[in-house]
Amino acid sequence: MAKRVGMEVALAVAEAVGQCNIDMAAVYPITPQSHIGEHLSDLVADGKIDAEFITVESEHSAISAIIGASGTGARVYTATSSQGLMLMHEILPIASAMRLPLVMGIANRAVSGPLNILNDHSDIMPQRDSGWISLFVENGQEAIDLSIQAFKIAEHKDVNLPVCVNIDGFQLTHMVEPVEFPDQELVDKFLPARVPFATLHPSNPVTMGAFSMADYFTEIMKAKDEALKNSKKAILDVWDEWAKMFGRIYKPVETYKADGAEVLILTMGSMGETAELAIDELRAQGVAAGLVKLRLWRPFPFTEIKEVLTKAKKVLVTDRAVSFGGPGGPVFSEIRSALYSEAVRPAIYNYIIGLGGRDVTVTDFVDMIKKVANDDIKAGTYEFWGVRE
Repeated sequence: MAKRVGMEVALAVAEAVGQCNIDMAAVYPITPQSHIGEHLSDLVADGKIDAEFITVESEHSAISAIIGASGTGARVYTATSSQGLMLMHEILPIASAMRLPLVMGIANRAVSGPLNILNDHSDIMPQRDSGWISLFVENGQEAIDLSIQAFKIAEHKDVNLPVCVNIDGFQLTHMVEPVEFPDQELVDKFLPARVPFATLHPSNPVTMGAFSMADYFTEIMKAKDEALKNSKKAILDVWDEWAKMFGRIYKPVETYKADGAEVLILTMGSMGETAELAIDELRAQGVAAGLVKLRLWRPFPFTEIKEVLTKAKKVLVTDRAVSFGGPGGPVFSEIRSALYSEAVRPAIYNYIIGLGGRDVTVTDFVDMIKKVANDDIKAGTYEFWGVRE
């Protein structure tokens, strides 16, 4: 029987990672990720999981340590947030280029300056092109499920790429929610022992991360791009297997009351549940509004996005990060680009919301959608929502 408890989401993530029979973790503390690393270290210290927990001097060291361990064939995990993720930045493309199946939990948090410890997505967006599979969760149960699934995806024989699981800091990590832990026997069945493609060992020397001149570098980058694009099939297969075993369905693009909607609002992360309440309220008022939730950020789900969004007249994309000096938020830019070549496409609008942990209420979402429906914001442009005058 699955175990259902009330637990802080960050602790639940650590418990879920513990169920994955990891061999090693290296985590440096940073708010609001610290509870993941702290609880995982407790699980190791208390003998509840048979793994090594390495205390490192920085996030740069953490990602470097798990790369080395993964190269030996170990199942590895790390977690970070904000400036810690920025410190890892130089190493992230190395992990994907070396085709190492790492898993990292990211407690998303605003990037300085000014210093802010609360949630938005400005830490993950600069990592967009690092070659990692990138998933977003909406609630505590999803944080558990996707943390387990991430290992299965990363280690899939047709993938062998690092995976990051984005979990909104504080707004999700520090909330106590009712969650269900899958039975350990089923997790073991779903996630068998890792079978590495190649391993570092003194008795059988191999080279990983070798130097490349211009005559091969382009081909290597193309191979990396193809690997990430092709990982989508494996991701869908893993989600299908999860649904059959545990009954919870995951898709690259998920919707709520989108059928027949003239205006769709798109969210990523925990604000989707708040937006659902706004859709309920608008539908009750006779406004044909619906919600689209983008779960798979990389590889980008072009087919699913086009299928859903081209049915609406207007699409409002919300961003929780700023592309300074650009045409709008990073998600907005991606969506607009994805729809550009479509013969029939909706008018697209962009609100940048919830920066630095600013609250976005049901009323805010209702007002955003009404402004789009009433043409109170110009199509193809972006605005910062709720800026004080």
